[in-house]
Amino acid sequence: MFGISWAELFVIILVAVVVIPARNWPDVARFLARAVNFIRAAVWKITDASEHLKEQVDLQRPIDEIIRTTTDEVLDGFSQPIAVVKKSRKKSIAQTQKRGRAK
Repeated sequence: MFGISWAELFVIILVAVVVIPARNWPDVARFLARAVNFIRAAVWKITDASEHLKEQVDLQRPIDEIIRTTTDEVLDGFSQPIAVVKKSRKKSIAQTQKRGRAK
């Protein structure tokens, strides 16, 4: 537990009993209860936040895949007509040059 053995925990409790007067024990108990409740609440918040982040990441994965495939399709769509336009431009230039020579 927290890297402390039972023997070390017993020594800490024994020292606390000797050092802290009996009239302050209710205050110490309240402080320890508040500390434990605070730590529990913090752990629950962290756990809840990590679960929420995990859900968001799981939801984000399909969206990333859709974006990736859509982007690839759009880029492929753009690259194919450009090649066709270049070929048709070369043909029209060649035809214009032939017409110019024929005259």
